[in-house]
Amino acid sequence: MREDKGPSGPSAATPGRRLTFLVGALGLLVLLCLLSIAVGSRQIPLDQVVRALTGPHDTEVGRIVWDVRLPRTLLGLLAGAALGLGGAIMQALTRNPLADPGLLGVSAGAGFGLMLAVGLAGISSLYGYVWFAFAGAAVASVVVYVLGGVGRSGQTPVKLALAGIAVTFLLESVTRGVSLIDPQVLNRYRFWSSGSLTGQNTALIVQVLPFLAVGAVLALSLAPALNNLALGDDVAASLGRRLLGIRLQGAVAVTLLTGTAVALAGPIVFVGLVIPHAVRAVSGPDQRWLLPLSALLAPCLLLAADVAGRVVVRPEELDVGIVSALIGAPFFIMLVRRRRLAEL
Repeated sequence: MREDKGPSGPSAATPGRRLTFLVGALGLLVLLCLLSIAVGSRQIPLDQVVRALTGPHDTEVGRIVWDVRLPRTLLGLLAGAALGLGGAIMQALTRNPLADPGLLGVSAGAGFGLMLAVGLAGISSLYGYVWFAFAGAAVASVVVYVLGGVGRSGQTPVKLALAGIAVTFLLESVTRGVSLIDPQVLNRYRFWSSGSLTGQNTALIVQVLPFLAVGAVLALSLAPALNNLALGDDVAASLGRRLLGIRLQGAVAVTLLTGTAVALAGPIVFVGLVIPHAVRAVSGPDQRWLLPLSALLAPCLLLAADVAGRVVVRPEELDVGIVSALIGAPFFIMLVRRRRLAEL
């Protein structure tokens, strides 16, 4: 008989606490969406933002909101949710607290595939180059997984992180070399490589929704199986779980989510690392809550970083990838320096 109940014990949160956390996350997300639309080179009062969203689009404020700010906010929502879900799935599958698409080479692999498509093959359409991003993400994750298991001690969180960092640096170096072939590609790469939510329109964002939807469904449907997997491979197998199928489904979900996010916003690191840990500290380890809450809170972090990047160096802007790295790097160092870095 298959047991799908979530983990219990001292770390398990009560349903009331989880529900309160969920409502609070939704409220915070709505507030940050409004701030993302309101804050910029031109400040727009929140009441005018609401009127522009619900009224005519042909006014000056309406054009700013609908043509510039809203696509940027939508991209932050989708990319943040994708990276948060991808990081949570990776941490659960590998039982590695340092797992993150940006740290384990998945984002760099997607970027490498994307640059091959754009720089060498001359592919300019989203539906053309996004498949290269998926392939690059998948190959990079396999390489990191294999390298992280080399040695007598087998895979450890730190070894996987080091393998991911090494593969990331290698792929980024090759990607920069490819970008030097064409000056136009180089300019595009320089803008894209820092991680940014600007430069995309609503129509292009809508085109990637099917990829993100499939990835999200695959990820969220894994929650009961991941709860069983947290008890150990032997226990999960005895409960009727097919371990290979779980890992393949998780790999496909991470590839779709990360590849799409990187294709649109560039390599944004640490979002998938920080958010699952923050959620786990409040809601407990039950993946049925951790995954959807990570998908809600990760866009909050990304939008907050984007808003902060518009404010701290005004009238210029810092790209969201730079701000998220400044937020996430100290958290990563804290995790590595812990005396007991146990597997999840």
